[in-house]
Amino acid sequence: MHERLTPPSAVAAGCKGCRDGATFDLPFSMAFQPIVDIEQECVFAYEALVRGMGGESASSILSQVSDANRYGFDQQCRVKAIEAATRAGILATPARLSINFLPNAVYSAAACIQLTLKTARANAFPSDRLIFEFTENEEMADPQHVSKIIATYQQMGFGTAIDDFGAGYAGLNLLARFQTDLIKLDMDLIRGLDTSMPQRMIVGGVVRMCDALGVKVIAEGIETAGELKALREIGVRYIQGFYFAKPGFEHLPEVHFAVQFGQQSLTG
Repeated sequence: MHERLTPPSAVAAGCKGCRDGATFDLPFSMAFQPIVDIEQECVFAYEALVRGMGGESASSILSQVSDANRYGFDQQCRVKAIEAATRAGILATPARLSINFLPNAVYSAAACIQLTLKTARANAFPSDRLIFEFTENEEMADPQHVSKIIATYQQMGFGTAIDDFGAGYAGLNLLARFQTDLIKLDMDLIRGLDTSMPQRMIVGGVVRMCDALGVKVIAEGIETAGELKALREIGVRYIQGFYFAKPGFEHLPEVHFAVQFGQQSLTG
């Protein structure tokens, strides 16, 4: 299966950027947070989140990323996510693994994915269980290049997602340029959703639009039973947030569906 996902020899040597990209010398690890399918009451995927070696916040690592080492950091994130998730036992579950990537660190989509594929094979990790999500906290240098990355990843069988949809540069203009398999609604659209009619109308409109486009919607940042109840009424199926589980450092946190979906928790 993995050989089918690997493009022809066009990328055997990699692009110049891949060969010359600087390494990222600061050690780091990963935490994992579940994305829950509330229809099936199961974990749909675990998102890999950068952490320091002692579990320190992502900012302690991300602050060290620069133009000079961006490529090396992006490559290491993919490798560490797959290796750490495998050690944590994700392959004993049906859940997928969602990995954040930096579009501006990808010189050639087909070339720069080779280490990821090699790592997946070494860990017996099915490539079609990988999702790559990106957010643009900084403006894309070349939207057409990002569109090609998304198309290539989709052709290779990976899932794709726009993170923080509705914040910064991750908005309707991106969705108009290319359609990822999933979008993740920014938590600022979700916070207090149950008490804000404008927010419910906006989220409902996005869900209907994405349904028409064949794009799945994930709501992130859910912290209360009221927010979950409002999202269920709107029709959002995939949920991520502290209400279900905080990120587990180097392990997969449990989700207690009987508690979160209890009648009292959703209506109280």
